[in-house]
Amino acid sequence: MNLIIRNLSEQLVDLVRERILTGRVAPDGPIRQDALAAELGISKIPLREALARLEQEGLLKSQANRGFFVRSLNRGEAEEVYALRMKLEPDVMALAAARASEADHAIAIGTLATLDQVTDKGGDGVGAFNRAFHMALLTPSRQPLSMTILQRLHVLSERYVRKHLEPLGRDERANEEHREMLEAWLARDDKRIRAVTIAHIEKIMDDLRVQLDAGG
Repeated sequence: MNLIIRNLSEQLVDLVRERILTGRVAPDGPIRQDALAAELGISKIPLREALARLEQEGLLKSQANRGFFVRSLNRGEAEEVYALRMKLEPDVMALAAARASEADHAIAIGTLATLDQVTDKGGDGVGAFNRAFHMALLTPSRQPLSMTILQRLHVLSERYVRKHLEPLGRDERANEEHREMLEAWLARDDKRIRAVTIAHIEKIMDDLRVQLDAGG
């Protein structure tokens, strides 16, 4: 990664975020600043700046005299995140479908194909490509404020997506729902886009309620 193009703090935000979202640092787990700074060969000053950014994003929490910890998964946060997605995502996705170009169609089709491949291989990138697929269906809306909010919501969703996909067979169900969403989106069928997107988000939340209430 070229430090001339992107400053160190921004790179550290991406690196630590990726470790959190992929589960390399578990919920409630500490960010061991001394060890991480030594691993990366950096001082703790830019690292602390990056961790403060991730706290603002909602992925970390700080405790006085103890440092930073990964926020736990909890039903209250999941309910709020998915309720906000429910309010914004169907309409923004329908607008994106109306405005999408052939190039946007190609990106969406290719992203879902990659997600299918990663899912079949049981790869660690399922959460990231799940987010990328949703973003591919939303970005052509050309609504920058809505996209900023939705991008943040999808980052917060990604750890819950990993949780949601733990039971056997659920990833295949999710991708079938994604195929339905893509089909409606490519057809620019705004009513069906809204319907299948709402159903997709509702099913995830229904499953998460059971999992999070059970503590499993």
